[in-house]
Amino acid sequence: MLNALEPFKELTTLQERLNRVFNDLLPSSSQGRDTTDWMPAVDIYETKDSINIEVEAPGMKEDDIKINLENNTLTIYGERKFEKKEEGKNYYRMERSYGSFSRSFLLPDNVNVDAIKAKYKDGVLTITLPKKPESKPKEIPIEKEAK
Repeated sequence: MLNALEPFKELTTLQERLNRVFNDLLPSSSQGRDTTDWMPAVDIYETKDSINIEVEAPGMKEDDIKINLENNTLTIYGERKFEKKEEGKNYYRMERSYGSFSRSFLLPDNVNVDAIKAKYKDGVLTITLPKKPESKPKEIPIEKEAK
């Protein structure tokens, strides 16, 4: 039996394929984007004491996300698993993205990498990058040669 909305399913699939082709062909215009199955939205903001990264990752668990720091680069890996299709469900449209992702960010020199913290709450991963205390200028005396 042909469903009235079934023709749109093929258009949606075609649109998704075209989007992937264009995304793969075009170089990324912003730092921190990697080629992956899907890309969560990220907000980065600075306060007096820290730099903060908020990653929108609804539908995931803490165990689905890993954070790695190597060579002053913070990388966030994750995978949003596809919910198994239930018997009797006939999807007309599927817009939620599934699969793995990876985002990398080069950290500025003023970040205290030993004090980085992360928490995941209400579908948002928040990574707090505390700043190092600012070094104060110091005058270096010049030693005089003895005559």
